[in-house]
Amino acid sequence: MKTANHKLMKLRLEDDRKRLQEQLEQLKASRPTENRREGSPFGKREEEATETADLENRMALEHRTSQQLAEVEKALDKFEKGTYGICEICGKPINPERLEALPQALYCMECNANKAKNG
Repeated sequence: MKTANHKLMKLRLEDDRKRLQEQLEQLKASRPTENRREGSPFGKREEEATETADLENRMALEHRTSQQLAEVEKALDKFEKGTYGICEICGKPINPERLEALPQALYCMECNANKAKNG
């Protein structure tokens, strides 16, 4: 059933996909090169530690952005298949308020809670 609300959700998801793709491209483009600076083995350790922490944070953000993009793309795929708004576990409709808050939701609240609890 395609409602005006579903059309709005699809537009939101398409906007999210574009935003996440651009963010991911920017993150990948700003990756530091592999060239490490030569220096005294006793100097600049704090600077290197900061660089390492920054790189780890950047990689974590890149990973999280990739995951969010995959979720959005999966929700858009569900639109194409006509299954958007249906829980992937129990097959019941996902509460419209949940979809409003999280358009890429794949599970109803109950199944999502059970999935989180059971890992």
